[in-house]
Amino acid sequence: MIRRNTVTAGQQASAGRSSHLPHAAAQKTGTTRTLQTVKDADGQVTSRVRRTVLPGGLRVITEQLAGVRSASIGVWVGVGSRDETPTLHGCSHFLEHLLFKGTTERSALDISVALDAVGGEFNAFTAKEYTCFHARVLDEDLPLAVDVIGDMITNSTLTEEDVEAERDVILDEIAMHDDDPDDVVHNLFAEQAWGSDSPLGRGIAGTVGSITALDRTQIARFYKRHYRPANMVLAVAGNLDHAAVVRQARRAFSRNGFLAGNESPVRPRPAGRGRRVIPGVVTATRPFEQVNVVLGMKGLARSDDRRFALGVLNTALGGGTSSRLFQEVRERRGLAYSVFSFASHHADSGLVGVSVGCLPSKLDDVLATVRTELSRVAAHGITEEELVRGKGQLRGGLVLGLEDSGSRMSRIGKAELVYDELLSIDDVMAKIEGVTLEEVREIAAVVFGQPEILAVVGPA
Repeated sequence: MIRRNTVTAGQQASAGRSSHLPHAAAQKTGTTRTLQTVKDADGQVTSRVRRTVLPGGLRVITEQLAGVRSASIGVWVGVGSRDETPTLHGCSHFLEHLLFKGTTERSALDISVALDAVGGEFNAFTAKEYTCFHARVLDEDLPLAVDVIGDMITNSTLTEEDVEAERDVILDEIAMHDDDPDDVVHNLFAEQAWGSDSPLGRGIAGTVGSITALDRTQIARFYKRHYRPANMVLAVAGNLDHAAVVRQARRAFSRNGFLAGNESPVRPRPAGRGRRVIPGVVTATRPFEQVNVVLGMKGLARSDDRRFALGVLNTALGGGTSSRLFQEVRERRGLAYSVFSFASHHADSGLVGVSVGCLPSKLDDVLATVRTELSRVAAHGITEEELVRGKGQLRGGLVLGLEDSGSRMSRIGKAELVYDELLSIDDVMAKIEGVTLEEVREIAAVVFGQPEILAVVGPA
């Protein structure tokens, strides 16, 4: 599965670990630290986040949740498509597929049957900067899920036959994405923004040429280089006992001496200098009924403190049916069925933009309307009413989106892997509430005052 690192309007990524807590690299192997504890009005613990560092640098981070009967597990690996050379384009995604094909203990069918038999959900995805293998099960079946995923990560066979079989599957997936207007236009937008020779500008799945050329030796070497315990986080959330999860993880990930090293946990990918974005226009012809458009500019890096103001702006501009763009483009003018704004964040840069699908005859009017609204926001910001509504939408989306164990697992796993701090939900809510009109106006002027990137895909 492929995932874009995109926050659509109405969402806000909550991440981080409280700044006073040292990174796991400074934590002694075999020790456990409590990162967060949340209590209700009666003093009862409703959530507790703990982290243990196992030998080899594998981090086990859990969130014990009161009142649930499920548990979600995810192995977050600090490698994605931006870590590939041109020759290895698509290797991260190819490897994600191959780890489901069998181990020395389980066939591909055995892996599927193990979790299907207990009603579990099991999948994986590859993004630009990380890969995640995740499952959701009843709390009593968590040991099984830990063992299956540990077996896959440390003990996969990666046979020549599996490589050849999965190559055809991935080529079919590439063809499927090439038939999806939304995927095509967003890939084209990223390619223009970052450059076709940049890892960030290349599609996650690879190309027909790169996937056809990859061989087992290259993939196995890529696995050995990046799938190290120090480059991984095992995140689990739900009805669990942290010490029990640590014991299960130690057993499951000890296969083939996987935890035998003494490496320290890898720190988050550094931000470095901000990455340059390339303005311009790029088009592609496809036999689609609609024209799909993405119009955007350079955004913010993942750790930029202004991301909360950008989140409010993003929501007011293109989040939900009350947003400016929806009201102007769809409700008042009837120019398009779908219109929304988005923000994508990476370690060293990001993108903001507007995505629209419309009839070819309405393209010029759509672009004129979107540009007008972006110019107005850049010049004047948003209104007090839009600020209040945007904050409310972000807060509601944040809390409602974290009411299951899967989203809680993603929150702590991604925070541990790619951020420098783990903000509590209340902290994130406070940061959203603290956004001012002036902060929104300032970030609107910065991002929407830049040269634009335009990608258009549609019929000739």
